[in-house]
Amino acid sequence: MTALQTPRSPAHTGARARRRARSGAAPTAYDFRRPIQLSREHTRLLQMSFDGFARQMATVFTTALRTVCTAQLRGVVQQTYAEHVDSLDPMTYAVKVTTEPLPGVSLLDLPLPVVMSAIDQMLGGPGSDNQPMRPLTDIESAVVRGVLTRLLGELAYSVASVVQINPSILGFEYNPQLAQAASPGDAVVVASFDLTLKERTHRITLCMPFAGLHPVLAKAAAPAPVSEHERQQRSRAAELVDRRFQDVPVDAVVRFRPTRLGPDALTHLAVGDVVRLAHRAADPLDVVVGEATFAQATAGSHGARLAALVVGTASTKENA
Repeated sequence: MTALQTPRSPAHTGARARRRARSGAAPTAYDFRRPIQLSREHTRLLQMSFDGFARQMATVFTTALRTVCTAQLRGVVQQTYAEHVDSLDPMTYAVKVTTEPLPGVSLLDLPLPVVMSAIDQMLGGPGSDNQPMRPLTDIESAVVRGVLTRLLGELAYSVASVVQINPSILGFEYNPQLAQAASPGDAVVVASFDLTLKERTHRITLCMPFAGLHPVLAKAAAPAPVSEHERQQRSRAAELVDRRFQDVPVDAVVRFRPTRLGPDALTHLAVGDVVRLAHRAADPLDVVVGEATFAQATAGSHGARLAALVVGTASTKENA
């Protein structure tokens, strides 16, 4: 018998679309050949850190240019390094950065118009939008290096809650294809920022290797250590459980050591037969609980009841 499936009514489809519209989430394509490894919790940690970096970035540019600048985090995504490089301008100002102790090289990309406009203002110019698209001179590189050093210092401060890093400038590239900060297929984490200078918004990106970030993100997302009060409660509970275990009765057996007999000897046993034991007369008996031997004892009596006198324990046997 084949079960009939009732087609979904337009009302259900419309309700689902309305829920998606209210949440502001748009459907995105999922590539099954490259599963996303950046979890929601890890993304949240990075967003909190990079959101603070965006605020500090605005402060750095505002103080350096002596004009009000704003910066806002656009988002944090996982990409391949090739995809990130292809999204950059053909001519840009890419700063290669080391973030010890994290392995690999990060890439801070600043659009060349932003760099030229900032240099123009810091040298007393108007900082107009029409700026030359060319490599920086030695003097211009020295001027902008101070701003970059401050930016990297703020980056270390912003991500301190996730990992302690010591960023430093490794080099510069004007063609992002020549930066070679990672292999084309390597997974990277890209944070995008909107920097507004004189009512003009520019896109700044920070690319960091995923392989170096993932272990520290997993550690940062782990449950927080317990407080001293909780630790004392757990210790007290463990003591109570141990004390209760000491009161649990167990069956203890005092026995001779095992003797090996063949099936023929066992099947022909009769009343009056004598079985020769493998236990010598001078050897003590074993005190056993379950299958563990705790002590050795000799047979005796205590009043009208049989008893065993302990002559050695498992600890004394090991020391011997």
